[in-house]
Amino acid sequence: MDNKKIQKINEISLDIGALAVQAILYEVACFPSPGLVSPVSNGAHKDMNFYTFIDSTSIIMKSLVLFAQKGLSEKSPKEIFYDIRNVGIQAEKDMFLKTLGVNTHKGMIFLMGICCAAVSKVIYENKEFNSVQAVIKEMCSDLTLNDFKGIENKSILSNGEKLYIKYNLRGVRGQAEDGIPLVFDYALDIYRNSSNLSKNDRLVNTLIGIMQFCEDTTIINRHSLEVLEWVKVKSKHIISLGGMKTDIGKDKIEELAKVFIEKNISPGGSADLLGITVFLSLVEEYIQKNYTHN
Repeated sequence: MDNKKIQKINEISLDIGALAVQAILYEVACFPSPGLVSPVSNGAHKDMNFYTFIDSTSIIMKSLVLFAQKGLSEKSPKEIFYDIRNVGIQAEKDMFLKTLGVNTHKGMIFLMGICCAAVSKVIYENKEFNSVQAVIKEMCSDLTLNDFKGIENKSILSNGEKLYIKYNLRGVRGQAEDGIPLVFDYALDIYRNSSNLSKNDRLVNTLIGIMQFCEDTTIINRHSLEVLEWVKVKSKHIISLGGMKTDIGKDKIEELAKVFIEKNISPGGSADLLGITVFLSLVEEYIQKNYTHN
């Protein structure tokens, strides 16, 4: 590989990694974000704060660039997926070492890693942004089947495996396997349609929009399916009132933030999807600016 090609691969990888970091930091920077860590609240978390998230984001930055680098390849999307899993395992180890064992970004590493690699693959093949979802689906085909094969014989189960056995919920794997439909088919639109709001209010509005529909396993793990359904109903009501676009919507979000702290509810899955939404929005602009077809 000649120096010019290596330089181009490094440049794209760093660009995509930087957009991923920006998106992850945007997610934790907005407030009021019910139950979540922000600059003004630890939400429903006693083991982490805003600085824990900055530390965690900083340490996984290297892995985000490597995810992108792996996608700049002639390999098939499925082969790329197998390549990035090792990068993801190392990113998790780095995260836990930096945060002294606190899980700040495990779900985000998984989803963002897939998205970084898929975006790079699309750029490598000189395709449009709207090809990203198809690449993700190809990367993650049969993911649940492969990952959960033989779990009935395991003595120690992860939270994801427990939910799959108990409720047949596929969690974050299912979202990836289906091409992250909640983001591509809904959240990107609500984010675009909230562009007249301030950056902060736009993020919060999109978060509440995602919470209406997200099968949030973080909530189920802490509580139950019933509590998740309650969160969805509350979020739908807030969006029907205008969300961050109206004074009454803002008041209801403030109230929800207080209730989530009292009830120890954290919509961590929705937070991850907000980060992915921001990333893909940034990526769409990046591709249009740098790789638009004439």
